[in-house]
Amino acid sequence: MGLRTADEYRESLRDGRTLWYRGKRVDDLVTEHDLRVAIDNACIDFEMTHDPEHRDLAVTIDLTTGEPHHTLYAIPRSPEDLLRRSRVIEMGSLLSGTILSVKDIGADALLGLLTTLDGVGLERAQAFHQRCADEDLVVSVAQTDVKGDRSKLPHEQADPDAYLHVVKQNADGIVVRGAKAHTTFGPNCDEFVVLPTRAMKEEDADWAVSFAVPAHTKGLSLYISSYSSGEHHPWDQPISSRHKMLETLTVFDNVFVPWDRVFMCREHKLAGPLAMAFVDFHRFTAVSYKLPLLDALVGAAAEIARMNGVQNAGHIREKLTQLVIYAETVRSLTESAARRGTIDERGICRPDAMTTNLAKYTFAIGYHNALRIVQECAGGLLVTGPGGDDWDAPEVRPVLEKYFGAAAPATERLAMMKMIADLTVGDFGGYQAVLAVHAEGSIEAEKMQILREYDATQATNRARWLAQLDDTVS
Repeated sequence: MGLRTADEYRESLRDGRTLWYRGKRVDDLVTEHDLRVAIDNACIDFEMTHDPEHRDLAVTIDLTTGEPHHTLYAIPRSPEDLLRRSRVIEMGSLLSGTILSVKDIGADALLGLLTTLDGVGLERAQAFHQRCADEDLVVSVAQTDVKGDRSKLPHEQADPDAYLHVVKQNADGIVVRGAKAHTTFGPNCDEFVVLPTRAMKEEDADWAVSFAVPAHTKGLSLYISSYSSGEHHPWDQPISSRHKMLETLTVFDNVFVPWDRVFMCREHKLAGPLAMAFVDFHRFTAVSYKLPLLDALVGAAAEIARMNGVQNAGHIREKLTQLVIYAETVRSLTESAARRGTIDERGICRPDAMTTNLAKYTFAIGYHNALRIVQECAGGLLVTGPGGDDWDAPEVRPVLEKYFGAAAPATERLAMMKMIADLTVGDFGGYQAVLAVHAEGSIEAEKMQILREYDATQATNRARWLAQLDDTVS
């Protein structure tokens, strides 16, 4: 098929998939207002590959076939490839209003499969990856199980469906049942890739499964989150009125999966490594797509301070300095994670796991403080200012223009206020704040991975030498 257009992508979503939204079945998500906003946002990924301004970054030529593919489906072979991958993710995020592009997560899952599996599972994953690249597909990742009682392992749960599991297998394939939560892009993907969410024991073998199925598969139902539903005035919400992601509870009710789509079945020892391989790539994606968000916070704070006429105040300069340090630390760690990437025995370059987790941890623990700083620079108008209906009213607007002007005209000052409010105060701001803490792994998970990845040998040797416990030092 080659690189699809946005219209071809939209049309592909009309395939009879089972969707539920706000308590009702959805026949056509392209025409449902709340959902159409997300579809239009997802189309940006397809528009990039046809836009002369972004094509050189977004498109990579397959060295084997000579065909153009989306850059995210190109296998990174060097640190330079990882840097290019990071930059296309960053640009996609910027164009998408500081959120993920639609191909990001699925591309990470494919690399996780390619770096972990062996034998027939690897062969199937390679074939699926090639198909996704050739047909320019959108892949959603269903990894996070609903988990039930989190103090118990999968086989210990009162309800076995708390983790997705195999209920039957025969010569043709397997049948699975259960549910996955937080499935980003679930309603508007072409394919789902299912991954295990954790390491498992032998008793959990039935729950150690990975496969791919089309979005319209029989028995697959998608329950779309209604968070931030309803109309968003474009003046009040300049970002969230145009940019949105959809999340689902993804329910597998005795779904049949043919063997050629099964990557792992009852191989409990592979569950943990496969989950972590995806995480290594996905956290690198996470910090890459957060960079435009951090730039926006720095730029918004500086601009609103100027518009308020306080840019030279000492405390404002201190706050802006703190924002710059925060944003540039995350950016530097992200680039370092790519430059410190290592090439495995299969020729795939993986971002440095410790540095990636350092970047993600630094972003997560600093985000809410950054919001506070931006809000302090802006002022109370973030929540007490006029609304879009006021601005649209001919009788009201002249009053607003007269009394809300400062060091910049009211038109500019209020526009910046509304962008900051959308980014830090409203539904979209709340969504971003929760993502900072929980998306792509929790803060505790990142801390655990940092400690796990850190090689203390050199540090220990030097400490022992300084204490005169060893004669040599390295």
